Amino acid sequence: MQMGLGFDDAQDGRMHRLFFALWPDDALRARIAETAASVVADHAPGGRPLKPARYHVTMQFLGDFRPLPPSLLDDARAAADAVRSPAFDLSLDQVGSFRGANVWWLGSQQAPDALRALYDALGRSLLQHRVPVKASTSFAPHLTVQRDVRRHIAPIPVPPLAWAVREFVLIDSDPGRGAPYEVVGRWPLG
Repeated sequence: MQMGLGFDDAQDGRMHRLFFALWPDDALRARIAETAASVVADHAPGGRPLKPARYHVTMQFLGDFRPLPPSLLDDARAAADAVRSPAFDLSLDQVGSFRGANVWWLGSQQAPDALRALYDALGRSLLQHRVPVKASTSFAPHLTVQRDVRRHIAPIPVPPLAWAVREFVLIDSDPGRGAPYEVVGRWPLG
């Protein structure tokens, strides 16, 4: 499924940060915000909370582009069109932090195999369609809730938040503007 940016939008000279992600619905975003506020109140990490409209789990990061290469969106969409992966349920049931990035996150104590399978399938398809990906040394699925933290914690359990993952999306953001993310494509799972 394709939507969003056209050629004129892509050539506007602004910064485009592109990535594929899992995108929670509004009801889950509200529950994540409540859990995040509770954890922050209990553990005082400092820093700044992420706005609920920015909650996501990054699946594949394509990079920052200025200007956006004309064929990149078409190639990324073609790669996503080729992915076949089942829908799955994800439980956000722990909070932790990354020292290097100074963020607190929500994640899963036991991520489903289908999550890793989707990550791998999308990565292979992007490679086959010659879409550049900023490779990570490991896949650590997480949803950032707090940035610029001054206190780090080892992963601890939180009351589980059930997430029925039924699609993945392609996001375009302008990191310099702080504007909300723009969903420029959606692909159903299952």
